[in-house]
Amino acid sequence: MSNNPRDAPSTSEATFVTKALNQGLRLDGRSPYQLRPLALTFGPDLGWVECSLGETRVVVQVSAEIVKPQSDRPYEGFLVISTEISPMAAANYEAGRASDEEVLLARSLEKALRRSNAVDREALCIVAGQKVWSIRVDVHFLNDEGNMLDCASIAAITALQHFRRPDVEVVGEEVTVHSMTERVPVPLAIHHTPICLTFAFFPDSPQSLLDPNHLETQLSSGLMTLTLNAQSEICVLTKAGGAPLDADEIMRVVMIGVGRVREVDEFIKKELEKEKHLLNTSLVPSDSITIACVGQFSGTKQQEICVVRGSTRIQLLRTDPQTGKLETVVESEVFGNIRSLTAFKLTGGTKDYIIIGSDSGRIVVLEYDPAANALNKLHQETYGRSGARRIIPGQYICADPKGRAVMIGAMEKSKLVYILNRDAAANLTISSPLEAHKQRAIIHSMVGVDVGFENPLFAALEVDYGESDNDPTGEAFNSAEKMLTYYELDLGLNHVVRKWSEPTDPRANLLVQVPGGQSATTDKFDGPSGVLVCAEDYIIYKHQGAKDHRVPIPKRADPRADPERGVIIVSAVMHKMKGAFFFLLQSEEGDLYKVTIEHEEEEVVALKIKYFDTVPVASSLCILKSGFLFVASEFGNQYLYQFEKLGDDDDETEWSSAEYDNFGAGTHVLPPAMFRPRPLENLVVADELESLSPILDAQVANFLGEDTPQIYTACGRGARSSVRILRQGLEVGEAVSSELPGAPIAVWTTKLKADDEYDAYIILSFVNGTLVLAIGDTIEEVSDTGFISSAPTLGVQQLGDDALLQVYPKGIRHILADKRVNEWKVGAGQSIVACTTNKRQVVVALSTSEIVYFELDLTGQLNEFQERKEMGVEVLTMSIAEVPEGRQRTPYLAVGCADSTVRVISLDPDNTLETLSLQALTAPPSAIVVAEILDASIDKFHPTLFVNIGLQNGVLLRTVLDGVSGQLTDTRTRFLGSRPVQLARVPIHGSPAILALSSRSWLNYTHQNILQFTPLIFDTLDHAWSFSAELCPEGLIGVVGNSLRIFTFPKLGTKVQQTTIPLSYTPRKLITHPAQKLLYTIESDHRTLSPLAQKKLLADQRAAGMDVDEEVAQLPADVFGLPRAAAGNWASCVRIIDPVEASTIFKLDLENNEAAFSAAIVPFSTQPNDLFLVVGTAQDTSLAPRACKTGYLNTYKILNDGRSLELQHKTETDDVPTALLAFQGRLVAGVGKALRIYDIGKKKLLRKVENKSFASMITTLSTQGSRILVGDVQESVHYAVYKAPESRLIVFADDTSPRWTTAMTMVDYNTVAAGDKFGNIFVNRLAQNVSDEVDEDPTGASIMHEKGYLMGAPHKTGLLAHYHIGDIVTSIQKVSLVAGGRDVLLYTGLSGTVGVLAPFVSNEDVDFFTTLEMHLRTEAPSLVGRDHLAYRGLYAPVKSVVDGDLCNQFILLSMNKQGQVAQELDRTTAEVLKKLETAQSSSW
Repeated sequence: MSNNPRDAPSTSEATFVTKALNQGLRLDGRSPYQLRPLALTFGPDLGWVECSLGETRVVVQVSAEIVKPQSDRPYEGFLVISTEISPMAAANYEAGRASDEEVLLARSLEKALRRSNAVDREALCIVAGQKVWSIRVDVHFLNDEGNMLDCASIAAITALQHFRRPDVEVVGEEVTVHSMTERVPVPLAIHHTPICLTFAFFPDSPQSLLDPNHLETQLSSGLMTLTLNAQSEICVLTKAGGAPLDADEIMRVVMIGVGRVREVDEFIKKELEKEKHLLNTSLVPSDSITIACVGQFSGTKQQEICVVRGSTRIQLLRTDPQTGKLETVVESEVFGNIRSLTAFKLTGGTKDYIIIGSDSGRIVVLEYDPAANALNKLHQETYGRSGARRIIPGQYICADPKGRAVMIGAMEKSKLVYILNRDAAANLTISSPLEAHKQRAIIHSMVGVDVGFENPLFAALEVDYGESDNDPTGEAFNSAEKMLTYYELDLGLNHVVRKWSEPTDPRANLLVQVPGGQSATTDKFDGPSGVLVCAEDYIIYKHQGAKDHRVPIPKRADPRADPERGVIIVSAVMHKMKGAFFFLLQSEEGDLYKVTIEHEEEEVVALKIKYFDTVPVASSLCILKSGFLFVASEFGNQYLYQFEKLGDDDDETEWSSAEYDNFGAGTHVLPPAMFRPRPLENLVVADELESLSPILDAQVANFLGEDTPQIYTACGRGARSSVRILRQGLEVGEAVSSELPGAPIAVWTTKLKADDEYDAYIILSFVNGTLVLAIGDTIEEVSDTGFISSAPTLGVQQLGDDALLQVYPKGIRHILADKRVNEWKVGAGQSIVACTTNKRQVVVALSTSEIVYFELDLTGQLNEFQERKEMGVEVLTMSIAEVPEGRQRTPYLAVGCADSTVRVISLDPDNTLETLSLQALTAPPSAIVVAEILDASIDKFHPTLFVNIGLQNGVLLRTVLDGVSGQLTDTRTRFLGSRPVQLARVPIHGSPAILALSSRSWLNYTHQNILQFTPLIFDTLDHAWSFSAELCPEGLIGVVGNSLRIFTFPKLGTKVQQTTIPLSYTPRKLITHPAQKLLYTIESDHRTLSPLAQKKLLADQRAAGMDVDEEVAQLPADVFGLPRAAAGNWASCVRIIDPVEASTIFKLDLENNEAAFSAAIVPFSTQPNDLFLVVGTAQDTSLAPRACKTGYLNTYKILNDGRSLELQHKTETDDVPTALLAFQGRLVAGVGKALRIYDIGKKKLLRKVENKSFASMITTLSTQGSRILVGDVQESVHYAVYKAPESRLIVFADDTSPRWTTAMTMVDYNTVAAGDKFGNIFVNRLAQNVSDEVDEDPTGASIMHEKGYLMGAPHKTGLLAHYHIGDIVTSIQKVSLVAGGRDVLLYTGLSGTVGVLAPFVSNEDVDFFTTLEMHLRTEAPSLVGRDHLAYRGLYAPVKSVVDGDLCNQFILLSMNKQGQVAQELDRTTAEVLKKLETAQSSSW
């Protein structure tokens, strides 16, 4: 109790409280035995807990260190409790001086926690008598509003449960303490959870109180503290003086305390459960290509393209020589940011290597191993700190053309040169780095200079800012020169010198290597050497000692273009041919220019440039020797073009430096060069790679009525933008669809001979007959096949070398090559109910439950085994595998029986028809297929024998059949649909696969040695089989009702199908109609003209007598881009999309230079029968600085069931409306830095309330109930509440960390998940007691008078989870992607990423995946040398999120490493794989 006289209650106050207590009333409204609101907040570290009991607040931090134990207790560790009450808790406490109350609190906590043996101290022993753990509990009292002991005990026991100590390993006498990045930390062994409950007693009153506040404590005549646990055990009873109590009163409060302790214990458990982890999984990895290069990475003549996707994934692509399409060779996640990449080949070598600069602070050399189909790290050299920093190299990298050295540079100052060579064993070696730094220099571009076999030379484009820094007038900045500098590596002296430096065009931005040096086969020079300097409007040839040549970059002769706008080259590629070379340079509008250099030996005669073609703007261009151009588009799909011609014999104008005085050199302005853009003439599209980048917004809905919802993404930039519908599944290409006279019950195809290339017959079985179709130029019915047509068919097989087999209910027909038929028939009253066949074996099941086995002998005769197998139960289905190569038979038969079992029966001659194993099922089987399929996660070198079992309840089981014992192991299940599962074994790209048919069709196949299981995006198939014909060599045939379908899989390995709906401009927002299957988009682009503005411009030109090139003005924008205009010009529209038809049904162009920035569908409560679309626009908007002439809220009435819009009115605003949201029948709007609520009026929207307390622009809004969450560009997420009685909009909580919020969603009423501009996703939660207080305050008066905390709102949210995904988050939402599955957080990223954060369902899963992740950080290190934990915690430490992408790397480990990791997890490899597969399938 405080001794400060200022705190003493007055007499009247004491009398009032006492009278209230006698009536069973308390001043705070609680009942006598009710606790104050309890809240727990978990900090960033394990063991950090803040507890609030009413206004009393305590923070506890648990830590651990290794010490020597006491000699008399060598097996016990220590539990040390330290308390601190600072003056911050109350004014009567002194810093550094323990008061009597603090001493009493410390002793009481020690009794409750240490003396009650809550923590097992023997479990803290490491080495007996030498080393034990000392657990320290630091208790800090932040605010004293009474009963600090109870609050501290709850905080302490919670912190002890939350804490994890480092794992230790003892080998002999050596003790190794593993960091938390190496091994999963270990929880403390806690016997029970003691909790203190304090009761207050009062004079002249029989009423006792639980959890007294500060005033009640002062007025009490005595306190008694009970320490109880959830098992109703009294651990400690303390009464420090005061009035005496009788035994009955003590027993009464004990019984009350038992119930309260259980409630508190349950509350603690729930709060700890809320601390569950999330599993991050990428559904669609980022697919934007930031860098690409070409090389012979496999060591053969064929070239591959190495691309970097999303800066985090490296991939090798190769053109298929048969189809000319691109196919993936290998890809790998690097868990780091690749900043630069190039290929190099050692002198005289035949193989290219990949050298990488990244944010790891290391230079890495990779080699592709074709045998293992993997990228291997050859060298990893550290040169600086990790992270993308200005002066740390990695931003630029270039190699000497002869492969002798490489230079890696930073954006500023730093450049390092590494010498590359071979050792005696012909292995690649890399030297220590040689410095080529230049102080106070900004680097714009670097390239290796081709000088043949002279000392390696590197060129850099640099600007020295030293004088600019010291000149306050700014004159030095304006006169700073951009220098082209040569750095020479002296191989003899082993150092780097600045060889030459010369000023160049101040607008230069890119250097391109020019071939040079003597040819390896002749005395001629390959080229003049030097570099091309690409500047705005000009291309300049420069080289030391050589004359400069300069030509203008041709501009488009587009009447709509801004004449003042310059042309910049953004990407370039040089291609060498025998005795010649040329360059392709691309402008920022996508136009390709062919540049050639006419030279005599080393002297340049002329630099020439001409228009070549127009392709999408690329981040990289690659030319292959096979005649392809790969365009790694900056945004949108990537393209592979084939050269039709090289543009040498067309009519395009060519500009030459020889036409200008002094070869055009100098700084004077050259006459403008103009060209007319046209469709492709020199290139033709050979292939297209789909890319979602950039994703600007996304929604999840099931508009197509499928088993799983679709993801609708707003993608792209400019006129190449689109809405993409993402559907989980394999894309199917339908080749033939034909109607049949009836509905078949089965379908097969067969060859006539084993060595035939294509199938000859299609066999269709009907209920009462069989139809045989011959495959030729046409498909037609045939009758002279030997098949019986009057009965249904059960099985068809090409048998032996040249025979056919038909199984029908009454027998087996063996049709020989000469059309002779050997027939085996069943006995009287019998029929065949099931069969299975391969090229040498036939097994049939009879209606009498007997199994009959046939085998083909060496003469081609089908012989029956002398014995039959009596099953004793009805046989429903059977299967045998194909005969293994080099074997006479397959040794196992799988039989599915009506008693819901599958039995494995031997077909081996030693124990034929003997039952080997049995597996019980949950339902009767409907189909079985045994197949050998390669699954590298199980065995990387040999196929695994799987038994696939389809059940009648729609479930598929996949189990491994042991090839030696015939036992069934490692069973995995998956629900496929509502129909009984049918199975078919089909070949996919020459490898066996399983087609599973239910209410949805699925394909189980091997892609890049990994077994995939993917649904098909196709009509529901009733039956299916393989199909091979000349026009469709690798297809499938299926039956859908009465129609026959022939189809293929054009994009194996692609698990997501994209349907594209084109847009006009960059999408800014995508929203769904609440009742109709419709999407609404707003689109806008800067620096372009609206359709009306274009028409006006062209009309003005015509009126002025100017010639207008109508053909150029009508060129399609999706190919040639939107016309470029001056800053401040906008084009924008509102669009309604029908996703079912994948088409636009309504489009409204905005005029008067308005641009749309936000939108929301609002059901205004004053007009309940109507829906309105409110679009936030701004007129004459500028981006730097961000401003507008006028903002508007355009209110459109939604008509025709959502299919059209009608403008109701426009409401002016003083800033850009950046975020809109429907809220309680009104509109909440973020207008600049203000948050407003509007209601609808007759002529405009009516502003009801406003809050201007936000420091920066509002970007996103979310709501539940009366609560509004606001995200801005600086201060993260704010919690606001609307109090209708007083019409107040009050911010009551915010984040402790500043963030630029880009997307946000409410997980529940108190929890928010959000993403920021720097690639982080975080989850914050508001304390429950704060939430309750805000909701219970009807007017918000108490919130308004609360004092701000940390220069913000009075309350702060706690961080639950934090994770760096490596991509800017553009949308995040809480959805369920699996029917009946749990909710997940689905997010999209700017680079095309689609991923989910899924909550774990049990602590066991948390421990499993956390431990697996920890092991894989060691066993599967980053290819670029980045520390995984540092990468995922780039801006803040990872918290409560497990990297599922890293866990999935387990599949790619060697079998030996898989076994080692599984052993550490106390599981088998199969169990680990099963866990990973289950986690993957439960997400989507």
